[in-house]
Amino acid sequence: MSLQLGPVLRHVGETTATVWVQTDAPAEVEVLGCRARTFEVQGCHYALVPVSGLTPDTATPYEVRVDGATCWPEPDSSFPPSVIRTRGPETADRLRVIFGSCRYPKTGEEKLDRKLGLDALDCYATRLTDLPVSEWPDALLLLGDQVYADELTPQARQHLSGRRSAGKRSANRRPPDEVVSFSEYVGLYRHTWGDPEIRWILSTLPTAMIFDDHDIRDDWNTSATWRAEINAQPWWRDRIRAGLASYWVYQHLGNLSPTELDSDDDYQKVLAADGDCWPLLAELADRADSEVDGDKGLRFSFRWDLGRSRLVMVDSRNARILDGGERKMLGDREFAWVEQQVSDLSGVDHLIIGSSLPWLLPPALGDVQIVNEIAAGRQGLRGRLGEKIRQGADLEHWPAFFASFVRLSTMIADAARPRPDGPATISVLSGDVHHSYAARADFGEPSGAQVHQLVCSPVHNYVPAYVKPAFKLGWSSPAARL
Repeated sequence: MSLQLGPVLRHVGETTATVWVQTDAPAEVEVLGCRARTFEVQGCHYALVPVSGLTPDTATPYEVRVDGATCWPEPDSSFPPSVIRTRGPETADRLRVIFGSCRYPKTGEEKLDRKLGLDALDCYATRLTDLPVSEWPDALLLLGDQVYADELTPQARQHLSGRRSAGKRSANRRPPDEVVSFSEYVGLYRHTWGDPEIRWILSTLPTAMIFDDHDIRDDWNTSATWRAEINAQPWWRDRIRAGLASYWVYQHLGNLSPTELDSDDDYQKVLAADGDCWPLLAELADRADSEVDGDKGLRFSFRWDLGRSRLVMVDSRNARILDGGERKMLGDREFAWVEQQVSDLSGVDHLIIGSSLPWLLPPALGDVQIVNEIAAGRQGLRGRLGEKIRQGADLEHWPAFFASFVRLSTMIADAARPRPDGPATISVLSGDVHHSYAARADFGEPSGAQVHQLVCSPVHNYVPAYVKPAFKLGWSSPAARL
């Protein structure tokens, strides 16, 4: 009995934590005396162990036992012990967070790996091993493109091509260089998270995650036209089911606190299932993907309270509403939930809003996206040309959903207004654009909080040649005045 992946330390509170693992067979998994049975998805086995009885403001080393046998740490590990560091009164005023997006795995091919450059998370993990635990970050925020389902490594493409050619005729209609099935997603996660340094840092830093397009497919939910075109592909239903189901298993579940897990109907059904729970996850994925009355059937946005700081993570990909002539980054019900999380900030010194897509872009680029949304919404040739430009140039960030952009900006401006119990800072953390920057928001009126857009991307990927001059131009004063 062994671990195939993990442990991944996820939500951590003052006295509780959750630890995610994938095992090679059905088993009972134990962490610090707390146990959970695995659940099965298409022959794969997972557990999210709820750890309780922890002491606030402590760092507790832990092991993972599978059916009584110690499987973590590995016997020959050179890394420090994995620990669970709880929050409490002594650390309530302190928060150190690292974040980023777009981490492509190592390929093993020298030329391609040289093009990709250094893996920032891998390097940070190595650096962390030499620091005392007290200097470690309090949380790791992964803001999208944790896996690349549509841009595979050469080895993965070769393996997938063999599966396609050896499969049934129906499988040959699937793209030869993109994953489609749940089992293929399993391979992606194992390759991406299986690197020793990555595996260790995920085991010891509380990690929050949200997806972006490459976790499913490039330009995912860019527009109603994009969605209609992809829905016409015979393999897409299998792909979106596998992508959303695997996201729920590998990423979303750990974003929830033990209390939220106890009240989550989908999770409780999975735990109660006898044998393979894939039918439950296929239904869940269909519900998450479908628009009903202007909203999606599942909310992936979530909230973490981190002492006197609050993280509100916003799903700016799957939550999009595109049918029936509407165009919203989030449905009204989910947006109202986000607004509710920032409506009462008493006792919150620092508000963090996570979104895989930047809220604030370089002024010129933001303006281009606003204009393009208008153009793409027109009838006839101009509309088709606008849509082609939108998809080709990835004009799909918050300004490209202008009504939602205004609503988010209004929410942030209201949260930042001067008041005795208001936050000192509001930070919007994002990735996606393969360009890192810090931008201060100016609302044109007095503000009680400093508001910044902070972007870190990519963690490990190459920067296309056009990105640097485009962003340099976008930040320039002449371009902003156009």
